[in-house]
Amino acid sequence: MTQPATSPAHSAPTPGTLAFTKGHGTQNDFVLVADLAGELDLSPEQVRRLADRRGGIGGDGVIRLAPTAALARAGEEAAQAVLTQDPTAEWFMDYRNADGSVAEMCGNGVRVFAAFAEQQGVADLSTGPLSLGTRAGVKRVTKEASGWYAVDMGRWFLPGGEAAAAEGYDAAVAVRGWTAPRPALSVDLGNPHTVVAISSVEELASLELFQAPEVAPVPPHGTNVELVVPLGEEEGPDGVVGRLRMRVHERGVGETPSCGTGACAAALAVRTWQGGASGAGAPDTWLVEVPGGEVRVRMLPGGTVELAGPAELVYSGELTL
Repeated sequence: MTQPATSPAHSAPTPGTLAFTKGHGTQNDFVLVADLAGELDLSPEQVRRLADRRGGIGGDGVIRLAPTAALARAGEEAAQAVLTQDPTAEWFMDYRNADGSVAEMCGNGVRVFAAFAEQQGVADLSTGPLSLGTRAGVKRVTKEASGWYAVDMGRWFLPGGEAAAAEGYDAAVAVRGWTAPRPALSVDLGNPHTVVAISSVEELASLELFQAPEVAPVPPHGTNVELVVPLGEEEGPDGVVGRLRMRVHERGVGETPSCGTGACAAALAVRTWQGGASGAGAPDTWLVEVPGGEVRVRMLPGGTVELAGPAELVYSGELTL
């Protein structure tokens, strides 16, 4: 049984079923589950079944909304760290990749989580920002007049340091159909990314990403791979804005229509290629075109980065367990 996503979804489900909501951010889609008591324990197999596009609901991942304090009491170290960092972060985004593996966070998922928290009646972003917990720390979300959600994604860094910034790369990526690996830059936003520059939008569109790109050296916990084409600069309402187009292969998922942290990593990599580690002379705001739409990436004072874009809740229902 399904119902519009705007309908209340936090009433008690029928015994033997699991209440869910389907949502997406620029078509990076998720199965969302409200665990308001912090009692639900989703196994990797259950996550895989929920995310299965033929045998389940289907999604790039599964997001559980649960009380941070409950997870902290249960021994979740990330939740304990969140409460130390910000005791007001009442709700925790327990994010799992479609293959059942645990992930640090997801930029598009954070926005959809915020919309889901509003639907559940546990957050009201019209009164101010929402602080929420993730395995990559506390993320703060605001809602813009346009209806977009903007997330302070926190601090980022180049794992390769000054040397990688100066050289423009610290890794190599091989994609099916290429005759040789190409140089790439590693960027960390609480989860790992490897960014490769592509010469044209035609080449970008023709890439075969059915198989995971090969990355060397292989990061300890795998990596998301972004393939980007810089599209130049344009005048925006607040000054010069950079623009780029991106495709992404997410670890544990495959190619997806969008990746929020990947969009940030792509913008940061292009900015580094243009202006070094400080991004001198490069725009601080970037519009990132992905197959699922467009998001905005903005450099914030203090070395953090903001991601803004839409979040849509499509439908809610109950799944028989």
